[in-house]
Amino acid sequence: MLRRFVRPRGRPWRQGCASTSRSLGGSRRSGGAGFRPPLPAAPPHGAGGEAPCDDIGALKEKDRALDREIAQLLSEGYSVEELEKHISLLHEYNEIKDAGQMLLGKLAVIRGVTTKQLYPEYDLELND
Repeated sequence: MLRRFVRPRGRPWRQGCASTSRSLGGSRRSGGAGFRPPLPAAPPHGAGGEAPCDDIGALKEKDRALDREIAQLLSEGYSVEELEKHISLLHEYNEIKDAGQMLLGKLAVIRGVTTKQLYPEYDLELND
């Protein structure tokens, strides 16, 4: 599913941490309410969260587990080139499927039916 991000009118796109801290900081426009974050701020370390050294230890363990998994896959005969080929083929498949879904949707609009009603006509599975 694609999400569309819309820039508020008259406001430039902001990137990076500096603009975020500035936008949270406090220049208020006259007549308007101040900025209110949509979610509460994260608790500081030690207030129910893990310490940074715990995070590092967990990441190192995850790294070791991934290295073991890679070694196992390589020993079973898998290769990076094969993986890249499969990923490329999956991208191509998804692009073709998206085009087909778009055409099916347009045909359904023209006929005044739902796309679900067109699936049996073209021998398509609903869970595909």
